[in-house]
Amino acid sequence: MSWLLVIAGAAAGAPLRYLTDRAVQARHECVFPWGTFVVNAAGSLMLGALAGASVSSGTYALLGTGLCGALTTYSTFSYETLRLAESGRTFLAAVNVGGSLLVGFGSVYLGGELARGLVG
Repeated sequence: MSWLLVIAGAAAGAPLRYLTDRAVQARHECVFPWGTFVVNAAGSLMLGALAGASVSSGTYALLGTGLCGALTTYSTFSYETLRLAESGRTFLAAVNVGGSLLVGFGSVYLGGELARGLVG
């Protein structure tokens, strides 16, 4: 039955990723993939909060695996980083990799700490 929760979460997460990416990119005229950067940071924050709050397995399936899994995107991050590198923007590609890792780890940690502070 958990797979239905994953599907429901993913059905919300995928369009949310697309719409957020488009909205963020529309506000920036640079080649840096800010939309993907933002959704990955937001998904990491949410996943950290879910883990820190020790939610039920059903809630985790819906929001963690489903929503966050569809909201965040490693494949698009990889593709956009490769596209930056191939177009001669190696510095921006490196910034995307390093920044994404630092912000991702920081976001998941912050989300966990915030949830633990609110829950108990």
